[in-house]
Amino acid sequence: MTAEQDDAGHVAVDAAEDAAAILTAVGFPRMPARVMMALIAAPAGGYTASELGERLGVSAAAVSGAVRYLQTVMVIRRVSRPDHRLARYEIIPDTWYGLMTNNAPTYERLATSIESIGAAHSADHAATERAEEMAEFFRFMARRMPELVDEWEMLRAERRLTD
Repeated sequence: MTAEQDDAGHVAVDAAEDAAAILTAVGFPRMPARVMMALIAAPAGGYTASELGERLGVSAAAVSGAVRYLQTVMVIRRVSRPDHRLARYEIIPDTWYGLMTNNAPTYERLATSIESIGAAHSADHAATERAEEMAEFFRFMARRMPELVDEWEMLRAERRLTD
C-alpha cells in the first residue's frame, strides 16, 4: 500500500466515524451507525461480520447486535453466495428514500396522539399551544416527506442523464 492510499484510507475511516457520530448525536444507536458507515464504504459485495469487526476494531458480539438492528430497520441485508462460505452484509440500495417516505403515516399518528395530549391539558394554554405546534410540525413532515423524496428522485434522474 502506498502512503497516498494509506492517507486516503485514514481520511475515509475518519469521515465514516464522523458521520456515525453525527447520527449518534441525533439518536441513532452508536454501533449500528458505525457499521452502516463502514458498509457505505464497503467494496462491491459488502463485508462479512468478521471483516466489519476488524475494520471497526470491535467484537463479534458488537457487530452481531448492530447488523441485527440494521436488518430490522431494513437498512442492510445479509447476502449469502454459493461461492463464499460466510455471509456478507451490504447496504440496501435506495433504502433511505423508502424509510423517509414510510415515516409519513407515523408522523400523522404522532400528530394525532400529541393533539390528544394537548386536549387533555386544555386548561393549560402553554401545554395546548406546544402540543398544537408539534402536531402541526409532524403533519407538515407527513405531507412534505413524500414530495421531497419525489423531488430527490427527479434530481437524481437528471444527474444520471448528464453523467
